[in-house]
Amino acid sequence: TFFSSMHRLCGSTVAQTVTQGETATSKQEGATVTLDCWYQTSWSTYYIFWYKQLPSGEMIFLIRQGSSSQNAKNGRYSISLQKAAKFITLTISSLQLEDSAKYFCALVNTHDGE
Repeated sequence: TFFSSMHRLCGSTVAQTVTQGETATSKQEGATVTLDCWYQTSWSTYYIFWYKQLPSGEMIFLIRQGSSSQNAKNGRYSISLQKAAKFITLTISSLQLEDSAKYFCALVNTHDGE
């Protein structure tokens, strides 16, 4: 069984907020899971980063999406950005046991994310 949990990440400054979807989900190995993230920002260009947190607390970078870029893909990780709706999803395919973790999305100003 695949277990993941998502927690809200408040990496917000003025007019910037990030909110994640369901707090936990369970999937079988080999399945696909989609994680949701909503955001608000006054920035015209930005990145959204996805990380997973290991039980040790270490944060592992997975993938990033630029606000002006085509949807990103990195191995088993793929992103779908709906910029007008300020909504982004991370899809993880072919789930493995080591995917069991807490997942976080973070909104970063373009100038800080390069």
